[in-house]
Amino acid sequence: MSISIRKATLEEAEDIAKIHVSSWQTTYKGIMDADFLKQLSVGKRTELWVKNIQREGDIVLVASLNGELIGFTCGSHVKEGEYEEYDGDVTSIYFYKDFQGQGFGKLLMIRLFEEFMERGYQTAIVKVLEKNKACLFYEALGAKLIDTQVIPIPGGEATLFTYAWDDIKPFRNEMSHEKNDPTNEVNV
Repeated sequence: MSISIRKATLEEAEDIAKIHVSSWQTTYKGIMDADFLKQLSVGKRTELWVKNIQREGDIVLVASLNGELIGFTCGSHVKEGEYEEYDGDVTSIYFYKDFQGQGFGKLLMIRLFEEFMERGYQTAIVKVLEKNKACLFYEALGAKLIDTQVIPIPGGEATLFTYAWDDIKPFRNEMSHEKNDPTNEVNV
Protein backbone atom coordinates (compact mmCIF):
# COMPACT_ATOMS: atom_id res chain seq x y z
CA MET A 1 0.00 0.00 0.00
CA SER A 2 1.43 3.41 -0.91
CA ILE A 3 0.37 6.88 0.04
CA SER A 4 1.03 9.93 -2.12
CA ILE A 5 1.66 13.27 -0.41
CA ARG A 6 1.76 16.46 -2.47
CA LYS A 7 0.63 20.06 -2.68
CA ALA A 8 -3.11 20.54 -3.04
CA THR A 9 -4.69 21.95 -6.18
CA LEU A 10 -7.70 24.28 -6.37
CA GLU A 11 -9.71 21.46 -7.94
CA GLU A 12 -9.29 19.50 -4.70
CA ALA A 13 -10.82 22.17 -2.44
CA GLU A 14 -14.19 20.36 -2.28
CA ASP A 15 -12.57 17.00 -1.47
CA ILE A 16 -10.54 18.69 1.29
CA ALA A 17 -13.75 20.28 2.59
CA LYS A 18 -15.45 16.86 2.72
CA ILE A 19 -12.60 15.46 4.80
CA HIS A 20 -12.66 18.57 7.01
CA VAL A 21 -16.39 18.32 7.74
CA SER A 22 -16.35 14.55 8.24
CA SER A 23 -13.34 14.71 10.53
CA TRP A 24 -14.80 17.53 12.63
CA GLN A 25 -18.05 15.59 13.00
CA THR A 26 -16.21 12.52 14.32
CA THR A 27 -13.32 14.19 16.18
CA TYR A 28 -15.37 16.80 18.02
CA LYS A 29 -18.42 14.65 18.77
CA GLY A 30 -19.08 15.08 22.49
CA ILE A 31 -16.71 18.07 22.62
CA MET A 32 -18.62 20.63 20.51
CA ASP A 33 -22.34 21.26 20.18
CA ALA A 34 -23.98 18.42 18.22
CA ASP A 35 -26.26 20.78 16.23
CA PHE A 36 -23.25 22.89 15.22
CA LEU A 37 -21.40 19.82 13.97
CA LYS A 38 -24.47 18.52 12.12
CA GLN A 39 -24.85 21.84 10.30
CA LEU A 40 -21.26 22.07 9.04
CA SER A 41 -21.38 22.81 5.33
CA VAL A 42 -19.11 21.27 2.72
CA GLY A 43 -19.99 24.24 0.50
CA LYS A 44 -18.76 26.81 3.01
CA ARG A 45 -15.67 24.73 3.81
CA THR A 46 -14.95 24.48 0.08
CA GLU A 47 -14.90 28.29 -0.11
CA LEU A 48 -12.53 28.33 2.86
CA TRP A 49 -10.16 25.83 1.24
CA VAL A 50 -10.16 27.67 -2.10
CA LYS A 51 -8.95 30.72 -0.16
CA ASN A 52 -6.42 28.71 1.88
CA ILE A 53 -4.92 27.06 -1.21
CA GLN A 54 -4.61 30.44 -2.93
CA ARG A 55 -3.35 32.41 0.10
CA GLU A 56 0.28 33.36 -0.22
CA GLY A 57 2.25 31.82 2.61
CA ASP A 58 -0.14 28.91 3.21
CA ILE A 59 1.06 25.37 2.56
CA VAL A 60 -1.77 22.94 1.86
CA LEU A 61 -0.79 19.31 1.35
CA VAL A 62 -2.99 16.33 0.59
CA ALA A 63 -2.55 12.64 1.23
CA SER A 64 -4.07 10.18 -1.21
CA LEU A 65 -4.29 6.43 -1.13
CA ASN A 66 -4.95 4.59 -4.37
CA GLY A 67 -5.92 7.92 -5.97
CA GLU A 68 -8.46 8.88 -3.27
CA LEU A 69 -7.86 11.83 -0.97
CA ILE A 70 -7.89 10.63 2.62
CA GLY A 71 -6.35 13.53 4.53
CA PHE A 72 -4.76 16.96 4.41
CA THR A 73 -2.68 19.41 6.37
CA CYS A 74 -2.24 23.15 6.26
CA GLY A 75 0.53 25.26 7.68
CA SER A 76 1.82 28.81 7.54
CA HIS A 77 4.04 31.21 9.41
CA VAL A 78 3.01 31.81 13.03
CA LYS A 79 0.60 34.77 13.22
CA GLU A 80 2.23 38.07 14.02
CA GLY A 81 2.17 38.71 17.76
CA GLU A 82 1.69 35.03 18.66
CA TYR A 83 4.50 32.81 19.90
CA GLU A 84 7.13 34.94 18.18
CA GLU A 85 9.93 32.57 19.19
CA TYR A 86 8.44 29.99 16.79
CA ASP A 87 8.33 29.99 12.99
CA GLY A 88 5.80 27.54 11.54
CA ASP A 89 2.18 26.99 12.54
CA VAL A 90 0.47 23.67 11.81
CA THR A 91 -3.00 25.14 11.37
CA SER A 92 -4.79 21.87 10.59
CA ILE A 93 -4.33 18.19 9.91
CA TYR A 94 -7.32 15.93 9.36
CA PHE A 95 -8.03 12.47 7.99
CA TYR A 96 -11.18 10.50 7.42
CA LYS A 97 -11.77 8.44 10.57
CA ASP A 98 -10.99 5.14 8.80
CA PHE A 99 -7.47 6.35 8.01
CA GLN A 100 -6.55 7.70 11.44
CA GLY A 101 -4.02 5.87 13.60
CA GLN A 102 -2.25 4.19 10.67
CA GLY A 103 0.88 6.35 10.49
CA PHE A 104 -0.35 8.53 7.63
CA GLY A 105 -0.55 11.61 9.86
CA LYS A 106 3.12 11.33 10.76
CA LEU A 107 4.06 11.14 7.08
CA LEU A 108 1.97 14.22 6.32
CA MET A 109 3.51 16.13 9.24
CA ILE A 110 7.03 15.23 8.14
CA ARG A 111 6.26 16.49 4.63
CA LEU A 112 4.82 19.72 6.06
CA PHE A 113 7.96 20.18 8.17
CA GLU A 114 10.05 19.68 5.01
CA GLU A 115 8.10 22.56 3.44
CA PHE A 116 8.66 24.63 6.59
CA MET A 117 12.41 23.99 6.43
CA GLU A 118 12.49 25.00 2.75
CA ARG A 119 11.14 28.37 3.94
CA GLY A 120 13.83 28.58 6.59
CA TYR A 121 11.60 27.67 9.52
CA GLN A 122 13.36 25.83 12.33
CA THR A 123 10.55 25.57 14.89
CA ALA A 124 6.78 25.02 14.85
CA ILE A 125 3.60 25.13 16.92
CA VAL A 126 0.19 23.52 16.75
CA LYS A 127 -2.98 24.38 18.67
CA VAL A 128 -5.38 21.61 19.66
CA LEU A 129 -8.33 21.23 22.00
CA GLU A 130 -7.42 19.41 25.20
CA LYS A 131 -10.06 16.70 24.68
CA ASN A 132 -8.91 15.99 21.12
CA LYS A 133 -7.08 12.65 20.91
CA ALA A 134 -4.61 14.35 18.55
CA CYS A 135 -2.81 15.64 21.66
CA LEU A 136 -1.31 12.15 21.98
CA PHE A 137 -0.28 12.26 18.30
CA TYR A 138 1.62 15.54 18.72
CA GLU A 139 3.25 14.33 21.93
CA ALA A 140 4.36 11.15 20.17
CA LEU A 141 5.98 13.35 17.52
CA GLY A 142 7.98 15.10 20.25
CA ALA A 143 5.94 18.26 20.72
CA LYS A 144 5.93 19.83 24.16
CA LEU A 145 3.04 21.68 25.76
CA ILE A 146 3.91 25.39 26.00
CA ASP A 147 0.59 27.12 26.69
CA THR A 148 -3.04 26.58 27.66
CA GLN A 149 -6.00 28.91 27.44
CA VAL A 150 -9.75 28.61 27.77
CA ILE A 151 -11.58 29.56 24.59
CA PRO A 152 -15.23 29.67 23.53
CA ILE A 153 -16.39 26.81 21.29
CA PRO A 154 -19.84 25.94 19.95
CA GLY A 155 -21.70 24.67 22.98
CA GLY A 156 -19.50 26.15 25.70
CA GLU A 157 -15.82 26.54 26.47
CA ALA A 158 -12.77 24.33 26.09
CA THR A 159 -9.11 24.37 26.96
CA LEU A 160 -6.86 24.99 23.98
CA PHE A 161 -3.38 23.50 24.21
CA THR A 162 -0.47 24.94 22.26
CA TYR A 163 2.28 22.43 21.57
CA ALA A 164 5.67 23.28 20.09
CA TRP A 165 8.71 21.74 18.48
CA ASP A 166 11.87 23.69 19.34
CA ASP A 167 13.69 22.04 16.44
CA ILE A 168 12.04 20.46 13.40
CA LYS A 169 15.33 19.51 11.71
CA PRO A 170 15.27 15.92 13.07
CA PHE A 171 12.25 15.33 10.82
CA ARG A 172 14.31 16.17 7.71
CA ASN A 173 15.45 12.63 6.98
CA GLU A 174 12.47 10.64 8.25
CA MET A 175 10.73 10.26 4.90
CA SER A 176 11.35 6.87 3.33
CA HIS A 177 11.34 8.28 -0.20
CA GLU A 178 13.74 10.45 -2.10
CA LYS A 179 12.78 14.12 -2.21
CA ASN A 180 13.34 14.05 -5.98
CA ASP A 181 10.81 11.26 -6.49
CA PRO A 182 8.12 12.95 -8.65
CA THR A 183 5.39 10.64 -7.34
CA ASN A 184 6.11 11.53 -3.69
CA GLU A 185 4.88 8.05 -2.82
CA VAL A 186 5.66 6.37 0.45
CA ASN A 187 5.11 2.66 0.94
CA VAL A 188 3.53 1.68 4.25
